[in-house]
Amino acid sequence: MRWPRSASGWTVAVFGGTALLLGAVGLVWPDSLLVLLGFEVLDDAGRADGDYTRTFMAASSMASFNMGVYYLLAAVTDWRPFFRFTVIFRLVTFTVFTTLVLTDTAPVRFIGVAVWEAVGALATGIALAVERRRGAG
Repeated sequence: MRWPRSASGWTVAVFGGTALLLGAVGLVWPDSLLVLLGFEVLDDAGRADGDYTRTFMAASSMASFNMGVYYLLAAVTDWRPFFRFTVIFRLVTFTVFTTLVLTDTAPVRFIGVAVWEAVGALATGIALAVERRRGAG
């Protein structure tokens, strides 16, 4: 088994492992992710015809699982251009998710997703900057 070779690689690996794990959980127990995110969970009798919540949960969980694999692969190969790319787009994700909460499109607990994205982006960005100053990147 290979491990990340840099602090920035470890920040990407942590995110990737979390994305992979939550994606797997969402595929097996989608209602648990809905609860975690603060959404109401309806039983089958309470769902209207055309309710595609479970379909969306399966699709987004599979995307999370795949993204986790990509991040872990980038971490163990120390693919620094990918690390830099993730900093930018995780900050974009933070902005979008925060906007969803502020516009009452998503519940307040969804802000945790936004914060997770921002903290991860900042951790990776700081690690990359420190490594660049030390001549490691």
